[in-house]
Amino acid sequence: MTATDINAVKSQADQLFQRKTLIGFGIPAVIFAYLVYIFFAFDVAGLAGRANWDNAVTLASDSWSHKVHVTRDNRSGDVSYAVEGERKGSYPVGQRPDWVSGDDIITIDIGADHIVRYLPDNRTEIEIPGFQLIAVQAEGRTLTSNLPDDLPDWISASNRRIGITTPEGRITLTGARSEVFNYFPGWELFWFTLDSPYHGQSFMDILFGDRIDPDRANITGALSDWWNNKMWRHKDVAWAIGETILMAFLGTMGAAMLALPLAFLAAKRFSPIMIIRAATRRLFDFLRGVDALIWTVVLARAFGPGPLTGTLAILITDTGTFGKTFSEAFENVDQKQIEDVSSTGAKPLQRYRFGVIPQVVPVLLAQILYFLESNTRSATIIGAITGGGIGLMLTQAIQTQKDWEEVAYYIVLIVIMVMFMDWFSGWLRGRLIGRKDQ
Repeated sequence: MTATDINAVKSQADQLFQRKTLIGFGIPAVIFAYLVYIFFAFDVAGLAGRANWDNAVTLASDSWSHKVHVTRDNRSGDVSYAVEGERKGSYPVGQRPDWVSGDDIITIDIGADHIVRYLPDNRTEIEIPGFQLIAVQAEGRTLTSNLPDDLPDWISASNRRIGITTPEGRITLTGARSEVFNYFPGWELFWFTLDSPYHGQSFMDILFGDRIDPDRANITGALSDWWNNKMWRHKDVAWAIGETILMAFLGTMGAAMLALPLAFLAAKRFSPIMIIRAATRRLFDFLRGVDALIWTVVLARAFGPGPLTGTLAILITDTGTFGKTFSEAFENVDQKQIEDVSSTGAKPLQRYRFGVIPQVVPVLLAQILYFLESNTRSATIIGAITGGGIGLMLTQAIQTQKDWEEVAYYIVLIVIMVMFMDWFSGWLRGRLIGRKDQ
C-alpha cells in the first residue's frame, strides 16, 4: 500500500470519526432544543403556577371516600342529613348520624374536638382547637362574624360566604344555608341505600340470619335492593357496559364484513383494472383518514345521539383500516395454492374461498380481534359524545363536580372491562388461530 493509499484511508477514517461525533452530539442537542421549545411553547412553568393543588387533593380524597352533609336551611330553619348531599342519600325522617346531637341546638362533632353548633336565629358557633371560637350570624344574604382581619390560609371569608377547611372536614356558611361536610373512608351506600332494610346488616346475617324483610327472602331482597340501588345505579351501569361492548362488537364486525370484499378490489393481484383499484384505495384512505370522533360528531348531527351513532362511527373508520390491511394480506398470498384450487375446475368465487381465504384467515382474525379490544376503549369515549354506554355515565359524573367516587367506580369498571376484553380476545385468538409453542 502506497503512502497515497494510506493517506486516503486515514482521511476516510477521520471523516467517519467526525460524522460519528457529530451524530453523537447533534442528536442529543436537537432533542434538548426540542424539549426547551416545548417548555416555553406549552408554558410549563405557568401551568405549574396555575395548578390548584388543594382542588387536586380534594378530588383525590373524594374518589376513595364519601362525605355526609349536615345542612341547615337558614330560611326555614330545617336541618337535613344526606350522604353526598343527594336527596336519594338522605337519612329517613327521625334518623341522623350518631355524631350529631341536640334538638334546639344541633351539635355536630366532626372529630378531634372540632365542634359546630347550629344555634337558634341562624347563628353558628365553630370550635377549632388552637383557634378562637368563631361566631357567625346570617341575616338575609349577609354574614356577620367575629373573624379577625388576618386569617389563616384554611379560612376564606367575606360578608357573603365563609369557608373553613380542616383535616376533619369542611364548613361552608352563606346567607341561605349553613353546611358541614364530614368525611369518611369508603364508598358509602354502595350496597344498600338508607331506606333499605338490609342497610347496616352484616353479610352473614343476610345469608344465614332471620328474615329481615317480612315480605322477601333475605338473599332475594338483598339482591333486588342492590341491583336497584338508586345511588350507585348498578342496573344502569351493567346495561351501559353491555351497550359499550355491543358498540365495539357491532362496529368492528360490521367493518370487517364490509372491508373483506372491498379489499379484493384494492389488491392488484385480484383487481387488474387500475381505476377500480385506485378508487377503492382512496376510499379506504378517506374512511380511515377521518378520526372516529369526527365521524361521531358528523353522524350525531345526521342520526341524532345514541349507541347506533357510535357503532356507525367505529364501523366507518375501521372499514378503511381493515380494507388497507386486508388488501395487503391478499397481495402476499401464495399463488401456488390458488393454482391448485383452479386445477380442480373451481370458479372464481371458489378460488377466492378455498385458495385465498384460508391463507389470510390468521392475519385477518388477529387484526379483527385486536381492533375489537381497542374499540372497547374507543367506545367509551365515543359513548360520551353520542350519549350511550358507560362513557355517558362517566361524563355525567364528572360534570357534577361532586360525584368523584362514582367517577372512580366507573373508571375501575372500564379498566376491568378492557382487561376482560384483552383476555377474551387472546383466548379467542388462541382457539381460532392456535398458539405456537415457545
